[in-house]
Amino acid sequence: MNDPAQKRIQDPILTSLVNTRVLAEDEARLAQLKAKKEEQSISTYLVDNSLASELQIATSCAANYALPLMDCDALNEKFLPADLIDEAFIHANRIVPLFRRGGTLFVGISNPSSLHILNEAEFQSQLSIQPVMVEHGKLLDLIRSAFSSINTALDNMDVDSLDKLSFSSDGKEQEDTSDVPVVRFISKILMDAIDSGASDIHFEPYSQDYRIRYRQDGILRKVFSPPLAIGNRLASRLKVMARLNIAEKRIPQDGQITLRLSQHRTIGFRVSTCPTLHGEKIVLRLLNTSSANLSIASLGMDAKQLADYHAAISQPYGLILVTGPTGSGKTVTQYSALSQLNTPDKNIVTIEDPVEIPMDGVNQVNIKVKAGLTFASALRSFLRQDPDIIMVGEIRDLETAEISIKAAQTGHLVFSTLHTNDAPQTLTRLLNIGVAPYNIASSILLIMAQRLLRTLCTCKQADDIPEKTLLEEGFSEEEIAADLTIYHPVGCSRCTNGYRGRIGIYQVMPISEQMERMILDGGTTMDIQQRAATEGITTMRRSGLNKVMAGITSLEELNRVTID
Repeated sequence: MNDPAQKRIQDPILTSLVNTRVLAEDEARLAQLKAKKEEQSISTYLVDNSLASELQIATSCAANYALPLMDCDALNEKFLPADLIDEAFIHANRIVPLFRRGGTLFVGISNPSSLHILNEAEFQSQLSIQPVMVEHGKLLDLIRSAFSSINTALDNMDVDSLDKLSFSSDGKEQEDTSDVPVVRFISKILMDAIDSGASDIHFEPYSQDYRIRYRQDGILRKVFSPPLAIGNRLASRLKVMARLNIAEKRIPQDGQITLRLSQHRTIGFRVSTCPTLHGEKIVLRLLNTSSANLSIASLGMDAKQLADYHAAISQPYGLILVTGPTGSGKTVTQYSALSQLNTPDKNIVTIEDPVEIPMDGVNQVNIKVKAGLTFASALRSFLRQDPDIIMVGEIRDLETAEISIKAAQTGHLVFSTLHTNDAPQTLTRLLNIGVAPYNIASSILLIMAQRLLRTLCTCKQADDIPEKTLLEEGFSEEEIAADLTIYHPVGCSRCTNGYRGRIGIYQVMPISEQMERMILDGGTTMDIQQRAATEGITTMRRSGLNKVMAGITSLEELNRVTID
C-alpha cells in the first residue's frame, strides 16, 4: 500500500528547504500533503504553521538555485522600471522588475517555479533577465503599491484563473460576458480581499474620484482608485451578481453572492447598497467560513470567564445574550458554543440575517422579510419543531424578545445578540424595548459583551511609558512594580502597520440571584455595574489591560476600542 506522505517532494520551495536543512524530508512531505489538502500555497502553509519564515524560504531558494537574494525594503518604488513589463503580467505571475543595469533587467521572484515565465519577461523587455529571490510578502506589497494602475488592470487583465471563477446567488450559477474588463476587475478585487484577510469591501463614489477600501483587522484601508467614469459599471455588475434590481437606485437593497473557489471551498459575500449624493455606495461583507476557528478556548477569554461561559451553555434552558457592535465577533462566539453543543442527541435551529457560518447538524434559516419570514415568525415555527437549542441572530424588537424569553422559560437554551456597550446596559436596553422585569430576571442566564482588538506582530518593540501614565490607563501599582513591559507596533512584511490578526476582550456576567432581585426591584445600570464589580466580574477594559500586560496587543489599540 502506498503511503501518501511518502510521495516524492515536488515543490521547489520544499526541495530548497530540505537541501539547506531548514526542514527534514518527512516534514516537507507532510507539508506538501497538507498544503494541497487545505488548498494553500506552500509558502502560505509554511509561514502560517511556523515551519519556516519568509526570509528562510527566500534564503534557502536563493542558495539552492544559486540566485542572488535581495531585501525589497532597500528599494525606492518610485525608481522601479515599471514600463518594461506589462502590468497585468506582473500581477498574474507575481514577478516584479527591480532595477536595470545596462542590458540586464533584474526581476524579483519569490518562488523558483516562476523561472519558466522569465522568457516572456525577456521578450517584453527586450533585455537579458536576471532573477532575484525576494521574500513573498514583500514582493506582494511591492506589486500592490507600485503596480496598481486600474486603467491597465481594466484594459489588459487577461488572467485565465479569474475567468474560471464561478458566482451564484440563490443557488443559481451566473455567467456574464457583457463587460469583460469590469467582470475581471471585480473578480480580482474579491480575490485580493480574500487573500489579504479583509472582512469588508467598500465601493465608494465621490464627486471627483472613486475609492475602494478593504477593512483589515477592523481598520479601513484604501486599496484602489479606479476612474470615476466606471463607478456605475462596477455598481451594476455587483448588483447583477447579487440578483438585485439594477434599475432601482433610490433605495437601499440587500443581497448575497457566493464565490466558488474550488470544489470544496466557497465564500459568501453579503451585499448592501445605499444611495449617496454621488451614486450608490456598495459594501460587501465576507462570510468566509473556512477562516472561522470555532473553538471557545481560542476566543481569548480568561480562566474565570471561560468557566462562567461553559457553565451557562451547559444549562438545559435559559437565555444567553452576546452584545457588541457590528464586526465585534459575536457570530463566531455563538457558533463556537453551538459547535461544542452540536451532538446527535440535540436538535439545534438558528434564524439569521443571513446565515454566516454553515454548520452540518444544525438547521439554519435565512430571514426573508419580503416573504414574511421574520425573526418572530421563524421563532414561532421553531417552537413547533421540537428544538433543544435555538439561536436568534439578533433581538431587534419587543415581539422577538418576548418569544425568545418564552422559549427560554419553557425548556429551551436560547442564544441571541443585542447592540449595547457593555453587559449591565443590556438589561436597561431590554427594559427600554418593553420587556417586563420579571421576564428578564427569570430567563437570562448570562450576558457577555465583547470587542475585537488587533494583535501585535512579532516585530513589536518594548515601549517606555511613564509610571504616571500607566496608572492613569488603569494599571495598578503592584502590576507596574512587577517589571511591567508594554509593547508598541512597528511594522514588517508579515503584518499591517505592526498588527496581524485579532483577539477578543470580554465582560462575562452571569446573572446571580442578587442581580435577579435588583432587576425585580427596578435596579439601574449603575446598580448592576456595582454588583458585578462586587462579584468579581472583569470589565472589558480590564480584560484588555490584561492582554496589554501579556504583550498580545498595544495600549493605543486598547484605547482605540475601549474607554477608561
